[in-house]
Amino acid sequence: MSARFGRLGAITVLALTLAACAARNQTPVALGGDDDDAVCQGRGYAVGSPDYAACRKDRDVQRNAATARADRRQRDLGEYMLNHPERP
Repeated sequence: MSARFGRLGAITVLALTLAACAARNQTPVALGGDDDDAVCQGRGYAVGSPDYAACRKDRDVQRNAATARADRRQRDLGEYMLNHPERP
């Protein structure tokens, strides 16, 4: 019975580790909606118009900035953990 719980524990730890890796690669939700096309059309911009193109570009810029901030925070946390091993 003890071996069964040990195996179950190992599987649980593995699943949590893989889930954390999968969540790390997701795009940050910084814009409130995932469908840029629907958002820009919902604002009344016709597909192909200059306003629509500007809306899509603005959302791309915001998404890239949010991704860069998330990556920078993750890197800073890793560096902090390396430089302060005494603090959990």
